[in-house]
Amino acid sequence: MNAPPRSLVTSLFPIGLLLIAMASIQTGASLAKSMFPMVGAQGTTTLRLIFASVIMLLLLRPWRARFTTNTLRTVIIYGMALGGMNFLFYMSLRSVPLGIAVALEFTGPLAVALYASRRAVDFLWIGLAVIGLLLLIPIGQTGASIDLLGASYALGAGACWALYILYGQKAGAEHGIQTAALGVMVAALFVAPIGIVHAGTALLNPALLPIAIGVAILSTALPYSLEMVALTRMPARTFGTLMSIEPAFGALSGLLFLGEVLSIAQWLAIAAIITASVGATLSMRNQSQPLVAAD
Repeated sequence: MNAPPRSLVTSLFPIGLLLIAMASIQTGASLAKSMFPMVGAQGTTTLRLIFASVIMLLLLRPWRARFTTNTLRTVIIYGMALGGMNFLFYMSLRSVPLGIAVALEFTGPLAVALYASRRAVDFLWIGLAVIGLLLLIPIGQTGASIDLLGASYALGAGACWALYILYGQKAGAEHGIQTAALGVMVAALFVAPIGIVHAGTALLNPALLPIAIGVAILSTALPYSLEMVALTRMPARTFGTLMSIEPAFGALSGLLFLGEVLSIAQWLAIAAIITASVGATLSMRNQSQPLVAAD
């Protein structure tokens, strides 16, 4: 008699965790943008990754992992991709609304999903993604056009996200969840020199400490933990489908916390990219487990 309610709760619990994780990531991005006037996007990325690496190191204790030359190389590339993804994404936020930046960045995992496509239906998802990009990227002089450099940064973040997925699969297979901590540590070492050169002693401002820790928790520690739990409790296809709506979370977060109002065309573009991502995920034959990705 009680089986159906328990089954419903069991099904909804990981979905709720994943939705909270996506909301946390985008809220953290909104909070991070408030730091730009003080230390710039470069310094903000540095502080986020440094504090996130400390948190992840304490939680996951990756020093227990054993490395060979090949596995260490994979982890380093994975961490550099993670650092590049975070750095370029924050650089794009200087001039691009949050929701649009997330949508443009999402072309990275979408490209990975469609890379080996051979069926006619997959070209529909490619077409929808292209339509979304054409509506977002400023090829004309319209009022809804966005900054071309900022859009390029977001697309670059998407390329890093694709590398993050490809190399993260290899590193994750060898070291499991400890890969997340190792990747964040490498990312911090990779990005920190850029942030230090750009922001200098401003990074030592005590007023930044609570904001930086908040960004590290909201954008990395909390969503990584929640997504890892969700991954063990739902099919890979369901996980990928739900992750596809993250651009919508970004747009809503930008509207609520940053006052970023998007045009109808921009909302349609985001919807097209989300639909393409959902469609590509649902039509995938390969059911390999997706990688957690934090912006």
